[in-house]
Amino acid sequence: MKSTKPMALLLSAALITIVVAWTSVAFAEMKYAPGTYEIDTVHTRVSFIVPHFVITHVEGRFNDVKGDFTLGDPFSASKANVTIQIESIDTGVKQRDDDLRSKNFFEVSKYPIMTFVAKSFRGTPDSCKVVGDLTIKDVTKEVTLDGKYTGVVTDPWGNQRAAIQLTGVINRRDFHINYNKLMDIGPEIGDEVTIRIFADGILQKKGK
Repeated sequence: MKSTKPMALLLSAALITIVVAWTSVAFAEMKYAPGTYEIDTVHTRVSFIVPHFVITHVEGRFNDVKGDFTLGDPFSASKANVTIQIESIDTGVKQRDDDLRSKNFFEVSKYPIMTFVAKSFRGTPDSCKVVGDLTIKDVTKEVTLDGKYTGVVTDPWGNQRAAIQLTGVINRRDFHINYNKLMDIGPEIGDEVTIRIFADGILQKKGK
């Protein structure tokens, strides 16, 4: 019977090579990559979660998101600008989305956009606080979001992409969204809204 040791050695060497290769890729993707990145709407997600009927939640998103973010050098010099078309709100239920666009909530006909302009990044790329001005309807209020840089990669078309995540909680009443229908057990819709921004951006070359 032929020895299986050569085959075992080859398999072990192949496995080690694969592990080393994947480890190298992982570290490369987490490399900090300063620059200005234009938000890719297709691969960016801005969503929210709000308490509903006291015992559950409704989740929605905005499908039209534009802007850019700059990964600064140093990191504290980073910036971000996000503009959201509120008309693009999507909770998966047309009747509810139409109501959210109405005077009961966002009043899209009068206030069609929402903006977030980051003023400071405090901490490190993998764990930071992002302070910025959030504008909804006729109110601009400073908010603090938890931030995280999630890495950089070159896509199949040769574009350098980087991504950041921002999460936080706001009170909708601070922005004049005051709908207040009550039920026997409490408010139909809660005041605190969790917001999440997963931004994917493409590096902008100098001169553009």
